[in-house]
Amino acid sequence: MNTAELKRKYSMNSIRTKLILGVVILTLPLITILIYYSEYSTDVVRNQVADSYKNMMILYMSQVDNSLEDIDKYMNNTMAVDSDFVAYQLANTDYDFYYRKILMYNKLSNDISMFKTINSFFLYAPERDDLMRVTRGTSTIAEEEAIFDVIRQTVNDNEQSNRFYSGSWQVQKIDDTYYMMHILRSGDVYLGVWISADKLMIPFNTTDFGMDGGALFATQDGEPMTGSELVNRDEVQLRAGMDNYYLSGNHRNYLVVGQSSSKGPFNLVALVPDEKILEKLPYLQKIVGLVALACLVSLPLGMYTLRRTILLPLNQLMAAMRRIRSGNLEARIEASRTSDEFVLVNETFNNMMSQIKELRINVYEEQLSKQKEELLRLQLQINPHFFMNALNVLYNLAKVGNIELMRTMTLSLIRYFKYMFRSNLSFVKLREELEHTRNYFRIQELRFPDSLTCDIGAPEFLADTNVPPLVIQTFVENAVKHAVTLDEPTHISIHIDVVEHDGAPCLTIVIRDTGKGFPEEVLAVLQRGESLSTEQGEHIGIWNVQRRLRLLYDDAARISFSNGNPSGAVIAITMPIHSKI
Repeated sequence: MNTAELKRKYSMNSIRTKLILGVVILTLPLITILIYYSEYSTDVVRNQVADSYKNMMILYMSQVDNSLEDIDKYMNNTMAVDSDFVAYQLANTDYDFYYRKILMYNKLSNDISMFKTINSFFLYAPERDDLMRVTRGTSTIAEEEAIFDVIRQTVNDNEQSNRFYSGSWQVQKIDDTYYMMHILRSGDVYLGVWISADKLMIPFNTTDFGMDGGALFATQDGEPMTGSELVNRDEVQLRAGMDNYYLSGNHRNYLVVGQSSSKGPFNLVALVPDEKILEKLPYLQKIVGLVALACLVSLPLGMYTLRRTILLPLNQLMAAMRRIRSGNLEARIEASRTSDEFVLVNETFNNMMSQIKELRINVYEEQLSKQKEELLRLQLQINPHFFMNALNVLYNLAKVGNIELMRTMTLSLIRYFKYMFRSNLSFVKLREELEHTRNYFRIQELRFPDSLTCDIGAPEFLADTNVPPLVIQTFVENAVKHAVTLDEPTHISIHIDVVEHDGAPCLTIVIRDTGKGFPEEVLAVLQRGESLSTEQGEHIGIWNVQRRLRLLYDDAARISFSNGNPSGAVIAITMPIHSKI
C-alpha cells in the first residue's frame, strides 16, 4: 500500500476515520458520566455515612461525659456536705480514724451501685499512707498493688499543684489496661474513682460497624485505650483531633470518625470498613472498564456498515443521548436487527443506564438508612431534668435512710432505663408502652407524694397493637413538668380507643391533666403545627414526638393541642394501626 492510499484511507474526511471518531465521541460522554456518577456517589455516600456515625459518636460521648459529670458531682457533694467524710478527714486518733474509715467504706459500698460504670472508689490519706478501696467485682493482689502505686505516685507528683479539681479526669495505663481516674483533694485526704475504659464500651457491643469494624477509646496522642487489635490489624492511624473524618489503613481502608471528650484527654473513635460504606458501588468501576473495552472492540467492526448497520444505529444512539441530556434517564435503545457490534454497544448503553438508575436507587436507600438512624437517635434522647430529679430523690431517701423506698425507686429506674435503651425499635406493643408509663408514674409519685394521681383506660383488645415507643410517656412527662405543683393535687388521665378515619381504623390517645393548661401563646404555636423547640432544649419532647411520627407515618398521624374546661391541657394523638413490629 503506497503513501497516497494510506493518506486516502486514514484522511480526516474518510468514512473510516469519521466512524471511529463518531463512535469515540458518542462513547466517551457515557464513560465520563458513569465515572463521574461513580466518584460523586462514592463521595456522597461516604459523607452521609460519616455524618451519621459522627452524630452517633457525639451522642455516645455525650452520654459518657454525662456519666462522668454525675460521678464528679457525687464526689464533690460527698466532700462538701457528707458528715462521715468530714469526720474521717478530721480524725486525730487511730481509733477515730479507723472507725470513720469503716463508715465511709459502708457509704461508698452502698453508693457505688448507683454508677454502673465505676470499677472502684478509693480514699487515700498520705500522712498515714492508708488507702481504702471499694471495688465492684474482684481484682488480683498484683492489680491492687499496681493501682495503689499509681495513686500514691500521682498524689506525690502533684502535691504542690492545683491538679485535683472538679471535672479533671486523667487517663492511666496499668499493664495493658487503660483506666479513667478522677481524684479530688480536701485538706490532706484524697477521694477518687477508677473506671475501666473497657467497661465504657459495653453500649457498643450491639452497634453495627460492619465486619472487622468497631469502636474504641483512644488517648489524645492517638494511642488506643480499647480495641487495640482493630488498630494494629490494618495499621490504622489515630489522630489527636477528631473534628473531621478521614480514611486510614494499610491492607484495607477504614473510615475513622470520632468525638473528643469534654471531661478528659480521650476520644471516642469509630472504625468503619470502607467496603461496608460503599456496599456494591465498587462494582461500578469494573463496569466502567468493561464498557470502555467494549467500545474499543466495537470501533473496527463498525466501519463495515453503512446506513442500516452504521448510520441508523448511530442515529438511534444519538436520539437516546438527546433524551438523556434532557433529563430522561429511562431512555433505552430499542432492539433491532443490526450488526453484532452495535448490538453490543446498544446493550452496553442500556446496561450503563440501568446501572446509573440502580446507583440512584442505592443513594436513595442510603438516604432512607440515614433517616432510620435519625429516628433511632430521637428515640434514645433522655430528659436530663428527669435523670437529675430521680438522682436527687434517691439522694434524699439515702439521707433519711429510707431503704425500702430507695429499693422501690431504684427498681423503677432500672425498669425505666431498660425500656429506654431497648426502645430503639420503630414500634412496641401498647401494653409495654403503658407499663412503662405506669412505671414512670411510680417514679414521679415518689417525687411528688400525695400531689399526683393518674388513671389509664385502654381496651384489652388493643393491648397487642403496635405504637411508637415513648410517645405516651413523653406527653405525660410534659404534663408532670408543667402541671404538677405542691399547692394542690394534680390528676392525669390517659384514654385510648379506636376511631375510623378515611375508612381505616386508627388509634386515638387522649391525655388530660388538671393543671393550668397551655399558655395562650404556646397553644397558638402548637395549633399552627410549628415547633417550640429552642437551642436550650426547651420543649424538645414535643418536637421529638412530632418528628418521629412524621418519619414513621408521613402525614397519616396527627396531634392536636387544646385546653380543657375548666382547666388543664388536652393532647389528642391519632395514628394508623400497625399490625406488625
